[in-house]
Amino acid sequence: MQILITLAVAIVAGLLMSRVTKLFKLPAVTAYLIAGIIIGPYLLGAIDLSFLGIEGFTHLGFSGADFGLDGGEKNSALELLGQVALGFIAFAIGNEFRMSDIKAIGKQAFVIGVLQAVAATVLVDVSLIGLHFLMPNVLSISNAIILGAIASATAPAATLMVVRQYKAKGPLTDLLLPIVALDDAVGLVIFSVSFGVARAIENGKISVISMIVNPLIEVTLSLLLGALMGWVFTACEKIFHSGSKRMSLSISFVLLTVAISMIKIELGEVHIGFSSLLVCMMLGTVFCNLCDFSADIMDRADKWTAPLFVMFFVLSGAELRLDILADVWVLVIGAVYMLSLSLGKYFGTFASAKLVKCDKNIQKYLGITLLPQAGVALGMSAIVISTWGNDGVLVRNIILFSVLVYEIVGPMLTKIALTKAGDIKEKTTEGFNRKEFLEKQNAK
Repeated sequence: MQILITLAVAIVAGLLMSRVTKLFKLPAVTAYLIAGIIIGPYLLGAIDLSFLGIEGFTHLGFSGADFGLDGGEKNSALELLGQVALGFIAFAIGNEFRMSDIKAIGKQAFVIGVLQAVAATVLVDVSLIGLHFLMPNVLSISNAIILGAIASATAPAATLMVVRQYKAKGPLTDLLLPIVALDDAVGLVIFSVSFGVARAIENGKISVISMIVNPLIEVTLSLLLGALMGWVFTACEKIFHSGSKRMSLSISFVLLTVAISMIKIELGEVHIGFSSLLVCMMLGTVFCNLCDFSADIMDRADKWTAPLFVMFFVLSGAELRLDILADVWVLVIGAVYMLSLSLGKYFGTFASAKLVKCDKNIQKYLGITLLPQAGVALGMSAIVISTWGNDGVLVRNIILFSVLVYEIVGPMLTKIALTKAGDIKEKTTEGFNRKEFLEKQNAK
């Protein structure tokens, strides 16, 4: 009962807040995150309603227990919802890898996607390792290396939501979405290698398997599984002719793909597993390239998943830990982390875009759209916590702090950059003007 009520409150709160932020011309995703903070465990979720005597209903929002803030485990229902939402987001991003588009921008997207991620990682590594020598008792070299790796990740969800809301279309958007999708693959490899190095430093033993073999296995198996599921999905879609049945099948396959990607097998030091983001992205890529009516299915799926995305971002906002702002070291290290990450992303993108001879608008504004961090970065920090325990708390807190800032500021910067580049037209940000439409119709 509590979960159902809070999910309903999450959707309503997100939608109402979007009306408020629209007055300030802010992206809807920013509204959802702010709504999440309001109904989260530090505001409405902190109000105890147990005196009402309604069984299962103790908070008008998300309490600390829902996210494990009071020492308990995170609510499995909320965690599952987040995984499913990320699966649909990755599936939608796969739509951007159509061969017709890749042939035109494939080289540019690949070069920029790799170089900007590496540039961010290197600059954050250098900055934080330098900070380590100033405060060795607070920040270890291994934590600095891991934070550098996490810096390579960009949040595909926030970027995709801004593009959809404002119907952005143009050279920058065409290049942005494949880069964001590729960024997950590059970030996963960088993180896996860096995490292996960090563990080697902590244990005093370097393992080639953890540094090279495991990352390659995960990326390769994820792409193969996604391709297989995409082929099966396409074959099954051709059996049906009803649009509603085809849409239902697409939803079923995304859910099935997310479920299968949770399988993990350990054979000694070798870890066999999948990245649900990569698998679902490959599912969408193969489907969109093999199925001639995929555009209609993707459009239908987008409409069905709209409330799911609202819940996802509101939940992300509710999960942000405001109590970490009381730790001065988290603020200091977090500020250095975000500054070096932003500079690395921007100048890495600028230099690589210039290298592959992109338009000047792309060189100038593309890097700004790659700043948001959320699900992928949080997932990486969760791996650190599960592996290192208390030793990974600092990494988790710094990432939570950066997500708090980036997820509120990032979508606004993305909108500004897309508008400056000409991919967002003024008329799309103002919405449908009924009076103006009727006047034009009467004139005709």
